[in-house]
Amino acid sequence: MKSLFISDLHLHPDHPECMQLFSDFISEHAHAADSLYILGDLFEYWLGDDAIEFSGYRFVADTLTSLSTSATKILFMHGNRDFLVGKEFASLSGCGLLPDPSVIDLAGNGVLLTHGDFLCTDDQEHLAFRRHTGDETWQKNILSQSIEARDALARQIRIGSEEGKQIKPESIMDVNQSAVEDQMQAHRVKLLIHGHTHRPAIHSFELAGQPAHRIVLGDWYRTGSYLSVEDGVYELTSYPDNIVQSRLEPA
Repeated sequence: MKSLFISDLHLHPDHPECMQLFSDFISEHAHAADSLYILGDLFEYWLGDDAIEFSGYRFVADTLTSLSTSATKILFMHGNRDFLVGKEFASLSGCGLLPDPSVIDLAGNGVLLTHGDFLCTDDQEHLAFRRHTGDETWQKNILSQSIEARDALARQIRIGSEEGKQIKPESIMDVNQSAVEDQMQAHRVKLLIHGHTHRPAIHSFELAGQPAHRIVLGDWYRTGSYLSVEDGVYELTSYPDNIVQSRLEPA
């Protein structure tokens, strides 16, 4: 069984090269996998399932649809950019919606999956934003507005986010190790996979006296990044050159 994990592609029609890179990856790798997990921020922003044509994301939906009609299972988890992805898009593209966080079984081992932003507990401003945008009443209110109004709001949030990154210390935008360990212990796992921080790596540490690992997926701003899991071997690989950057093998 082969599973692939990606996150933080931030796809947008203004960057057709990244859209094509995603399509090439699906054709080259995902069609040969048993499952593909998308751990958030597939899109730069998502205005609602009814705005797919307006946003220019039909190409992405069609690409996923072609994959879902093969034997590959697709699981989608919301990120902090595409939290408005709903059941209509999931049905259209053949994706299953995965709660954040979720525990899955990989080769008999429990693995915790999350987009990762709720682990950045030192970034109180972002956590407040996350609580705000995760509120169902707020989401319903946003989706009741015109697509044009939603687009203006999304662009405003996007600009504010980029400006905020310029003044925040990098350290507070990373996950908090204590939060990581608390979540892993709460879910009784020794392996965590997440995105959001754009810092691809495999981290090893001790958890309750036992070896534990945290695998961080990379972004797709310049080149792609994906995690491949097969026969208990975890390989964090760049794309399109397919160079293995980090590797974790069974003890």
